Amino acid sequence: MESATANGMAQGGIRVLLRLEGLAILSVAIWLYSAGAYGWGQFALLFFVPDLSFAGYLLGPRAGALAYNCAHSTLGPATLVALTISGWHGLMPIALIWFAHVGFDRSLGYGLKYASGFHDTHLGRIGRR
Repeated sequence: MESATANGMAQGGIRVLLRLEGLAILSVAIWLYSAGAYGWGQFALLFFVPDLSFAGYLLGPRAGALAYNCAHSTLGPATLVALTISGWHGLMPIALIWFAHVGFDRSLGYGLKYASGFHDTHLGRIGRR
């Protein structure tokens, strides 16, 4: 049986499963976006907007991790879906683009960040040591 590393980062089969989950989120979001007949220009324009949260790292690793995690958690797009269901029309394509971005990043191994530094994620360390 696998165990987590001492620093709380996923490893082995769990990491693979979480990355496949990200790929599933990306795939479903793109499929739903396509089924909604939303504009692909809007998709291209907004897909990397969550990465603007990297600017939080200018204020240090703790602020950077907070900004990144807020922009790369599924809570934000899920909230937009709930608002759409509640009558705030027009938010669904943004939610799907946001979900797609989160899924894309997770499938590549870019997980939620720890305050210890950009390279420390819940999916394991990224980049060079």
